[in-house]
Amino acid sequence: MSQDLSGLSDEAAAAACSEPDPATKDFIMQQTMLRVKDPKKSLEFYTGILGMTLLQKFDFPSMKFTLYFLGYENKKEIPAELSERTAWTFSRPATIELTHNWGTESDENQAYHNGNSDPRGFGHIGIAVPDVYATCKRFEELGVKFVKKPDDGKMKGLAFVQDPDGYWIEILSPNRMTTITS
Repeated sequence: MSQDLSGLSDEAAAAACSEPDPATKDFIMQQTMLRVKDPKKSLEFYTGILGMTLLQKFDFPSMKFTLYFLGYENKKEIPAELSERTAWTFSRPATIELTHNWGTESDENQAYHNGNSDPRGFGHIGIAVPDVYATCKRFEELGVKFVKKPDDGKMKGLAFVQDPDGYWIEILSPNRMTTITS
């Protein structure tokens, strides 16, 4: 018995997706949470290398962890008043929530599973950039660790890098995706 390894046909994929319930019309994809070992290294990576903005930080002393919300937002638009800022932060689409459990930064045995080794699970987040090649040249100059450079492998024009915890980040250019997916 042969197995079709191509995934669902276009028709089967469309049939598997029902029309969204009208009650969900205002839902947004708000956050993806990643556990991080060392928040200083992670914040430097996501802000300094990827260009995200720290939207808000939440400390939970009784539970010994901190949340850092980051996204591609204009710093000038972040509300100053705390309750307004909190509501604003949680209304932003596609943010990253970095979760730091206190003390992990000093535990040399602490490491998080990135989902790309067995058992596989979570794969990556994706960042759209104007020019993958120029972005990757900058990443190389900054010493960013690559999983795949833009001309490696069969899929040309996109790259994968790793953050300080080993999570994969796809670097893509929206205008080039038609040549990659066809």
